[in-house]
Amino acid sequence: MEPTESQKGRDGSQKRSPLDLIMNQIRRKTSFTERRQKPSVGRLFRTSENSDRRNGGVPEVKEQDAFEKENSEPGTEGTDAVDGETGSVVGWGRVKQFIQKLGKKPDSQSLSLSHCDLTATDVVELATLLPFLTHLEVIDLSWNDLVGGSLKAFTFQMQHVEKLKILRLCGCRLTAQDLAALGDALDLVPLLEVLDLSWNAGAGGGSLQSLTREFQFGSTLRELHLVDCQLTNLDIKALGQALHKLPSLEVLDLSCNRLLSSGLGDLCPFMNATPGLTELHLHMCGLQQDCLSIIGEALKFLPGLQFLDLSGNKATGGGFSEMTMHLAQLTHLRSLALHSCRLTEDDIKALAQVVPSLVELNELDVSGNRKIGDAVQSLFAVLPFLKMRKLPLNGCCLSTGACLALGLAMPSLSQLESINMSWNKCLGGNLKVLLGSLPPACKLQELRLSSCGLTTEDILYLASTSRRGALSALKQLELSYNGGVGDSGWSGLFGEATGLKGLEVLDISVRPSSPSPSMSWLPALLAALPDLPSLKGVFLEHWELNPEERARTQNLFSKRNITVKM
Repeated sequence: MEPTESQKGRDGSQKRSPLDLIMNQIRRKTSFTERRQKPSVGRLFRTSENSDRRNGGVPEVKEQDAFEKENSEPGTEGTDAVDGETGSVVGWGRVKQFIQKLGKKPDSQSLSLSHCDLTATDVVELATLLPFLTHLEVIDLSWNDLVGGSLKAFTFQMQHVEKLKILRLCGCRLTAQDLAALGDALDLVPLLEVLDLSWNAGAGGGSLQSLTREFQFGSTLRELHLVDCQLTNLDIKALGQALHKLPSLEVLDLSCNRLLSSGLGDLCPFMNATPGLTELHLHMCGLQQDCLSIIGEALKFLPGLQFLDLSGNKATGGGFSEMTMHLAQLTHLRSLALHSCRLTEDDIKALAQVVPSLVELNELDVSGNRKIGDAVQSLFAVLPFLKMRKLPLNGCCLSTGACLALGLAMPSLSQLESINMSWNKCLGGNLKVLLGSLPPACKLQELRLSSCGLTTEDILYLASTSRRGALSALKQLELSYNGGVGDSGWSGLFGEATGLKGLEVLDISVRPSSPSPSMSWLPALLAALPDLPSLKGVFLEHWELNPEERARTQNLFSKRNITVKM
């Protein structure tokens, strides 16, 4: 079954592929089980330390020297104590102990405690440490469900972190009272540039106004993220009325707020107060065709817009002619995302009329639109191929003619880093059309060809492309769900592994409904491992390996610290 739905996730992006999942698995540093085995942070600090500090008591000189060496911030050994309370070695020692117990690395400028299972008690304890962190520029408490309802204790101490520039509180179950407390503290952090409250349903329902009305005139805020906050018309109206206080705003992300469409009329007219906006994200907001004309009118206030995301708004299909004339004014636009908008052939033709004006465009995402398979050729005729870096065309039901047109343009794609052609059956038996003119000095890092009906001959041609050096920069290769490839095809590909020296993730899984024996190609893959020095993850799902093959495979990959999923 082809993936046609965009999925809400913690990154607010569309549904992740297996390659993305394994990369996240590789990057994970500690497991949840390891985290739970660590002692509770609530009993770390003795009250006597606070008493000693209040009474001005200090250890003997020799004892203090030893303590400073043990507890000073990394990189500060041998330096004079920092001024005031934050210079307290005892204070930094407490901070260091608190953060290390959470499995994190202490940093006087960045407090990153996302996914730490913080409790309300931990938040209160952390608040008492802020006086020792006056150099903080980043605070990230995201994805700690129990933070909600206890934020006031934390914000009460924010006068000590007046240098703060980034505050992230995603997925913390914030309440209306938390929003009010945060609003009251905004004047304590005058340098704040990034505020991310995404995935907090409590930020909607009319609660947002308790925050927006406290924005300071001439605020330095550059980014405001409110993804999936269940914003209502009242919230959108409050945000619109506060935009005149945010002249420095560059990024506004309101994605996944389904009721946004009816409130656009209370937001877009106020965007004349944010002429420096460079990114506008309205992914999966339930937009209708009439919303496109409202957004189009707002675009004339945003001459410097570089990223526009309207993806996942399925009811907009057939209405893009209403805003294309305004798109033509965005001469700095670099990325236009129209994934899963149910675009029609008329939409593509309307876009083709304005694309020549978008001279800086380097990413156009029209993936997941099944009705544009043949019409997309009109886009290929006008795209600024010399600048294109990403070209997602997965799930577009491309015609053979469209595939041929793209193949003819490949020599011009000198900057192309990512191309996704998954779920386009026209590639089966025609991969040579796409890769035949790929230049040897190609910068391609990501090639996704899942469920394309590829044949043995296609994979052998991919191997020859590797042999001539055109894939030397490739990091991710997805060839899953291509059950028509025979053993000789896979063996031939692995035999040219020297041309894939940069490869980090490989996916050759097959469909769950049609498990296949690995047979002769598995030894070729294992023999190729020395020629794949950068390999970090491999997907071999649904292949039938016997116990001996499975044990040998897991052993060899384990020795190389390669994550394998079978």
